[in-house]
Amino acid sequence: MSTLLKTALFIDGQNLHSAAKALGFDIDFKRLLAEFNKRGSLLRAYYYTVIVEDAGHSIRPLTDWLTYNGFTVLTKLARHYDDGEGRRTFKRNIGVELSVDALEIAKHVDQIVLFSGDGDLQPLVEALQRRGCPSRSYRP
Repeated sequence: MSTLLKTALFIDGQNLHSAAKALGFDIDFKRLLAEFNKRGSLLRAYYYTVIVEDAGHSIRPLTDWLTYNGFTVLTKLARHYDDGEGRRTFKRNIGVELSVDALEIAKHVDQIVLFSGDGDLQPLVEALQRRGCPSRSYRP
C-alpha cells in the first residue's frame, strides 16, 4: 500500500506569468490541479499576485476563477513610488508573504512545489529543505 504525499503548491503568479509569456505558452491551472491531485493529497494550492490599480487590464477574472476552482488566492496592492528621477514606479513583490506561508505550512505537508519565474525564491527552497520538507522549484 503506497502512502499519498501531502502536497502544497505555491504559485508566484506575476513572475510565473511573465516567464510563461516570454516562452510563449499559457498555464492551464485546471490541469495543474488535476495532475497534483492524481499524484497524492493536494492540501493547498496558493496563488500569489500583486494588483496594479489603473493598469489598463484586470486580473480579477483570473483570481475569481482560481478561487472558485480551489486555489487560495492572496493579493497585494502594488505600491507606487518616485524613482528619484520623476518617474512613477511600482513595487511589485509578494515574495515575503509567500515565503512566510510556505515556512508555516511546511510541518504539515510532505512536499512543497513552488512555481515561479524568479530565482529570488531560491533561499526559501533551501530553507524548506533544511527543515526536512522536500521542495522543488519549477521555473519555465
